[in-house]
Amino acid sequence: MANKDAAFGFKPTRHLTGGKIRTEEYAIAANHGTSIFNGQVVEAVAAGGIEQAAAGDTQQLGVFGGCFFTDPSTSKPTFKAFYPASTNASDIVASVFADPYIVYEAQHNGTGTAAMNNSAFDFTGTSGSTLSGQSTSEIDTSSSGTSGGFKQIGISKDPENSDTGSANANAYVVFNTGEHVFKLTTGV
Repeated sequence: MANKDAAFGFKPTRHLTGGKIRTEEYAIAANHGTSIFNGQVVEAVAAGGIEQAAAGDTQQLGVFGGCFFTDPSTSKPTFKAFYPASTNASDIVASVFADPYIVYEAQHNGTGTAAMNNSAFDFTGTSGSTLSGQSTSEIDTSSSGTSGGFKQIGISKDPENSDTGSANANAYVVFNTGEHVFKLTTGV
């Protein structure tokens, strides 16, 4: 049976060294013009906050896990699974899975197999659902090689991922050395 084509971003599943999966807090600038969805890769910016990352960025910080801010229209404290673009709040705090040793599950946009374990990949897709807040990012299967933001370390054991030789298989990935800001030797 074919795998369901339903990208869900990068979902934290476990820690490579057995540690706990935790988030860190980072600022998002008021009126930042791009939405950031749950499960979307984010990058560190020079001002100390985060923005949505693009494939190939070398200052990737982690994966977005929601945000908290004072809603400018109601003045009420608000938690959202995604950051709505151009939110005019000065207290936006994002939860980011920033540890470079977190293992994520994500979907390939092509045919990803166990033979691709230890290959590097970029991600593709920067949109998501404003209803659920979930990202539609996925592994860019065509970018398989020796460089890219993520390294595949296995194929998902999820029973819904039964056809591991077909398109849209889910895989386990970690941030690749040299693409994660905590593994870089230079500043942002």
